[in-house]
Amino acid sequence: MALEALNKAPNFTALTDEGKEAGLSKYLGKWVVLYFYPKDNTSGCTTEACDFRDNMARITRAGAVVLGVSPDSVKSHDGFKDKFNLNFSLISDTDKSICKAYDVLGEKSMYGKKFIGVIRTTYIIDDKGLIRYVDPKVSVEGHVDDIINKLKELKKK
Repeated sequence: MALEALNKAPNFTALTDEGKEAGLSKYLGKWVVLYFYPKDNTSGCTTEACDFRDNMARITRAGAVVLGVSPDSVKSHDGFKDKFNLNFSLISDTDKSICKAYDVLGEKSMYGKKFIGVIRTTYIIDDKGLIRYVDPKVSVEGHVDDIINKLKELKKK
């Protein structure tokens, strides 16, 4: 079960695709779109990342920054970001501590085998560090448009 709206967003400190330390507390005062995805360079994850990239001007106008999180390594993130010219930070969560804190790990199945993996989930966190919206069952198609619309709606309140 994902965290709920109006919960305080769990802070974290981890390395980005550039090997720099980043934490949620560094973004206080800004709205954050924090999205969790299973794996770099897979079809759905690439589509989602490129959609965020292609809509970054709209997200910035809506007053937010984007952070992507997956269990991939800094090196994997760096290659993924370069390959697709991504214009936002990717957070490496190799020990899955951020995924656990945000409750985005769950049972998945591939080729008949069950395993625990990242459930594609997006959080919108306000400038005070409160979760304002959770999409715990992301469908990649149209997701970024939905997030931008929700962000605009939340900021009007």
